[in-house]
Amino acid sequence: MIYLAFGSNLQSNLGTSKHIINKAYDELKKFGVRILRKSSFYKSKAFPNPRDPEFFNTVILIHSKMHVKKLLEIILMIEIKLGRVRSNKNAPRTIDIDIIDFHSRNIKLLSKSINLTVPHDRLNKRLFVLGPLKEIRPNWKDPRTGTIIGFLIKKIEINRDNKITKI
Repeated sequence: MIYLAFGSNLQSNLGTSKHIINKAYDELKKFGVRILRKSSFYKSKAFPNPRDPEFFNTVILIHSKMHVKKLLEIILMIEIKLGRVRSNKNAPRTIDIDIIDFHSRNIKLLSKSINLTVPHDRLNKRLFVLGPLKEIRPNWKDPRTGTIIGFLIKKIEINRDNKITKI
């Protein structure tokens, strides 16, 4: 099973953040990716600057036979096509797509052109990913630790800047 997380907090000429994420789903399908489940949309404050526009977040479960490197290449192409500009870390963006889980494997790929860690190093602090993921896979376990998602969520300090709202 492969899980992807989507985030957007900038509109573009393609439309609203929700529209851009839906467009990203359509782009994935063009590469033979089958979407099996989608979470609801959630809103969350931007990090580290909560004054930036709010994020729209979602997680999907997909089926694909491609290698993780190929999937990453496709994701990066889709991000560029949908207006993603990589400037400062954590800057507002039209689209961000992350591989959250790739067949429950721990993956670390580092080269000149690739920097990929699955699951994400800070996944256990990202309520905006864990919340939507729990919606579609309530018994998901972190491949690194075997910790069940409900326990990961309970450990997160939830305050006004680290809160999600289901839309």
